[in-house]
Amino acid sequence: MLKFISFGSGSSGNCYLLMTETEGLLIDIGVGTRTLKKRFREYGFSLAKIKSILVTHDHADHVKSVGTVSRDYSLPVYTTRQVHVGINRNYCVRHKIAPERTKIIEKGETIQIGCFEVTAFDVPHDSFDNVGYQIKVNNVVFCLMTDVGHITDEMKPFIASANYLVIEANYDEEMLMAGPYPAHLKERICGPTGHLSNHSCGVALAENATSQLRHVWLCHLSEENNHPELARKTVEQVLRSYGIVAGKDFLLDVLKRATPSEVTDLE
Repeated sequence: MLKFISFGSGSSGNCYLLMTETEGLLIDIGVGTRTLKKRFREYGFSLAKIKSILVTHDHADHVKSVGTVSRDYSLPVYTTRQVHVGINRNYCVRHKIAPERTKIIEKGETIQIGCFEVTAFDVPHDSFDNVGYQIKVNNVVFCLMTDVGHITDEMKPFIASANYLVIEANYDEEMLMAGPYPAHLKERICGPTGHLSNHSCGVALAENATSQLRHVWLCHLSEENNHPELARKTVEQVLRSYGIVAGKDFLLDVLKRATPSEVTDLE
């Protein structure tokens, strides 16, 4: 049985866990190590079962604690060469990843990490590099794409093949434009290497999801420019305009910024 949990999803810290009965895989560690350990204790999980770490990109809210956790538990860290460069240059990463635990993953190539079959793919964002991950365990296909400037043709087949999908719905367009951010920051967020809006997220799902999709989680919501219910309703409305009913055709949930999600069995 494969399980999924989010320990945080947003600019204050991102961290996701996939776990079988025998081994676990962390995706990004932007939450504090004490917080992570506390969450593991609360859910009855063991960090000793974690075998590897995947990283999407080098921004602090995704990598702040990756070096410390890698060091403390002797865990290899897999990501692209450019993301590793960005992590090493990020002053927020106090403990750098040791060379012997630095593992390079190439976009478009599939590698086996324990029981997890992992494929990285390009995701546009204004970091050193950014990747999404398709992860297969037996016949279950899980996919995560966050900090998405826009949906590319390369990303669409990964949405289409997913049984379970974590996808960014960062901002509401009206809230962003009416909000207090300076013009250059607004342009950055809604630009092609910024973040994905609620509406664009809904369109990406509506145009690419298949009958294989069972559950979608909206991730990385902005605290200033979004709201969980607004994100959900916007995506639901877009889906409905395409004849897709969230809750019937697939489940739709919103991941909270600093509160862990429920543990979900992926079957």
